[in-house]
Amino acid sequence: MTDQLNSERVIARDDGFHPLVDEPEVTLAPDTPLADLAAYLDRALISIDFPSFTDGRGFSLARRLRELGFKGRLRASGRLIADQYAMARRVGFDEVEVAPDIAARQPAEQWIARADWKAFDHRAHLAG
Repeated sequence: MTDQLNSERVIARDDGFHPLVDEPEVTLAPDTPLADLAAYLDRALISIDFPSFTDGRGFSLARRLRELGFKGRLRASGRLIADQYAMARRVGFDEVEVAPDIAARQPAEQWIARADWKAFDHRAHLAG
């Protein structure tokens, strides 16, 4: 099943890859002003775009949405890589939409290896 999924858009969750079955109600650009986020709190599924794996502005948007009380599903989409999965989960994302070319290079096992994202919080280790 993994090979079939690698040719399509897939969703990475803590237990591996899943087929993409639903589209977000809204996709936020990484330069969405923080002041505009309150308008989206009633949505069931919001996606935040990551145009490149070096653009981390979407992490700040996710954190702020959760701080404002967003209770729906939050999806990162675009160019995130497996190494960023733990950070995505820590700031409030529920899942990551993995581009087909990235899924082909980084199979589900690489994402699952980072699924124990709570155990690798370096800030908690420093504070303790």
